[in-house]
Amino acid sequence: MNLSTSSQVDRQRSPQIAMANVRPTCAPRLNLGVRAHDFGRQPVQTLATSIAAAGFGGVQLALNKAIAGLNLAPGDLTSEFARDIGQAFRWQGVEIAVLGCYINPLHPDLRTRSGLLQFFCDHLRVARDFGCRLVALESGSVNPDYSPHPANHDESAFQTLLTSLEPLVALAEELDVCVGLEAVTSHTVSSTAKMRRVLDTLRSRHLKVVLDPVNLLDTGNVSHQRRLVAEAFDQLGPEVAVLHAKDFIQERGGLKTVPAGSGQLSYAPVLQWIRSVRPGIPILLEEADAFAAPASARYLKLKFEETNL
Repeated sequence: MNLSTSSQVDRQRSPQIAMANVRPTCAPRLNLGVRAHDFGRQPVQTLATSIAAAGFGGVQLALNKAIAGLNLAPGDLTSEFARDIGQAFRWQGVEIAVLGCYINPLHPDLRTRSGLLQFFCDHLRVARDFGCRLVALESGSVNPDYSPHPANHDESAFQTLLTSLEPLVALAEELDVCVGLEAVTSHTVSSTAKMRRVLDTLRSRHLKVVLDPVNLLDTGNVSHQRRLVAEAFDQLGPEVAVLHAKDFIQERGGLKTVPAGSGQLSYAPVLQWIRSVRPGIPILLEEADAFAAPASARYLKLKFEETNL
């Protein structure tokens, strides 16, 4: 890929991402947050208050999913709007660790794909007004509705993804923010190896990893979960900006996602990596509403303390 000289210079700088690299001087504690929309679609002040009241200090915020009355489209985001939303969360002591903009970068209709990429760029441009430095997406499907398709794993899909990501990363470099990419077994970036390939191809410190261990598992590899999780941390660790935390159970020939602590994921290697390598990294609960999230938090804190025994 032909990249501009200015982009190559920008790649030498490493932005600070939402406490992801903070090493506290006191005893390490888990930096737990939630996906805002798991608490229900609410007015922003009500949403921020309910998340803070549940004991969480960070969120992944997908605007249209989380905030009642919003139906944002490309061109709608403004700095003033972003500052107002960011302030509503800051007043409650809640940090926006990630802006979720989970577009389909492989959408088969080129005009639709262009609009989706523009929407992501809109998020990048105002991310710092939200008080956030990371905008996240997944790697896409050739199906418009993001459903699985065998062609997601073809080389042509991978090259389309790179073509979509390149201008996003270039803009992130210009703005000193970051693109966060999340792997899912049914999507184009379906494994640690493919994520590593994206990172090595685009070679930018403004491209980070949102790592969800459960997303790396399926019925064909779940029996090797400890090895797969260890490989992810070994090969991607320095680029991981945020962790997602959920769990899974095996059901009807597949994996069903459930709140952390209520399934079969071995969290010991995840939490040991946090304690020994990246204390302070944001950990955002998934599949956990206002009722389930506190229980998941207690479970993770207990398991985290066990790693210090």
